[in-house]
Amino acid sequence: MEFSPLWISLKTATTATLIVFVLGALAARWRLRFESRSFEIFDGILMFPLALPPTVIGLGLILLFGRQSPIGSILELIGMNIVFSWPATVLAATMVSFPLMYQTLRAAFMQIDPALLDAARIFGFSEWRILWQVMLPLSWAGVAAGLVICFMRALGEFGATLMIAGNIPGQTQTAPIAIFFSVEAGEMTQAAILSAIILAVSICVVLVMGLLNRRRDH
Repeated sequence: MEFSPLWISLKTATTATLIVFVLGALAARWRLRFESRSFEIFDGILMFPLALPPTVIGLGLILLFGRQSPIGSILELIGMNIVFSWPATVLAATMVSFPLMYQTLRAAFMQIDPALLDAARIFGFSEWRILWQVMLPLSWAGVAAGLVICFMRALGEFGATLMIAGNIPGQTQTAPIAIFFSVEAGEMTQAAILSAIILAVSICVVLVMGLLNRRRDH
């Protein structure tokens, strides 16, 4: 039984979740400062990955970061190659889960009383401190929900990952990809074991977040 796909999936999902948390918080905070209709296009662009099939996202990432692309060519000059490497699994997971974090945090930030933010500014807080020391703590329930949703989405990512990272055992073969190819090869036992472990991990994440929310409420 090979457990490397599970480790790669957990490592990828954790890294992607941390990345989208930071990017999502910054984007949601910036968007909250502009409520005009013209910025609805900005929302549409950030939410666009939700409307696309993962394989289309994967193809777009290949076109952006492949060796023949401008970005890929620059990266290759400094000895970096994204496509068919572990960073590609993180990139794919980040792309598909970012809209979920952005939307969750934006909705949570909108529930904060603007008077609290104005009070923080009066006390000399910078916008950076207001975000990390005021808004995020006040939006803990939304933050927790966003983290769980994004981790689950990143953990289960398949199509975009397969397109840009491939199926390289021990390097880019995540658990969902390993399950798919195990079933295709008729190795149902391995597929069932990996599926059961992923299910158990998902349940544990939900339970832990629920427990943390209860403790914070009390």
